[in-house]
Amino acid sequence: MTESTTELPTTPSQTVGPFLTIGLDWGRAGTLVVPEGTPGAFWIRGEIFDGHGDRIPDALVETWQAAPDGRFDHPEDPRGRHPGWRGLGRSDTRLGEFAIHTVLPGPVPTRDSRPQAPHIDVSVFARGMLHRVVTRIYFPDTAEANAADPILSTVPEDRRNTLYATHSPDGYRFDIRLQGPGETVFFDV
Repeated sequence: MTESTTELPTTPSQTVGPFLTIGLDWGRAGTLVVPEGTPGAFWIRGEIFDGHGDRIPDALVETWQAAPDGRFDHPEDPRGRHPGWRGLGRSDTRLGEFAIHTVLPGPVPTRDSRPQAPHIDVSVFARGMLHRVVTRIYFPDTAEANAADPILSTVPEDRRNTLYATHSPDGYRFDIRLQGPGETVFFDV
């Protein structure tokens, strides 16, 4: 008896499902880019909203940033490594909001060596999305650097406010709107 196999067609990409936070949860340690008690550290907290303005309770936010001196712990950083700097944070929205404990990043250069304003890169994963969306958090306290930032200057002026964190009692607030009125600016990376 000969067995035959049938080649099945590939299936389309699946969307992020409701179990995203279970499989990718790093717990409290994931929310700490720097240890609690680090001088100058603060929290960035925010909510993720869908196109109807409803809060998304099962999204995941990842942040990536430079150290306060603007360097990364990476061998390809042309300015030299910042040994031990993780720069990565991860938080889900199960409790209603994401929370990342960090410090203000230093400015990093573009590929053509122009300085960028201090910012934090943000990836959002959520149900119904085939791919992550990527945005940035800029800080209101670095207005001069923000005005000269070559990336921020490519964003229409009337939409830049969606990229700015606002002050809160323990740091900053940064809500993300995936669609609709006040939609956050996302970058094609």
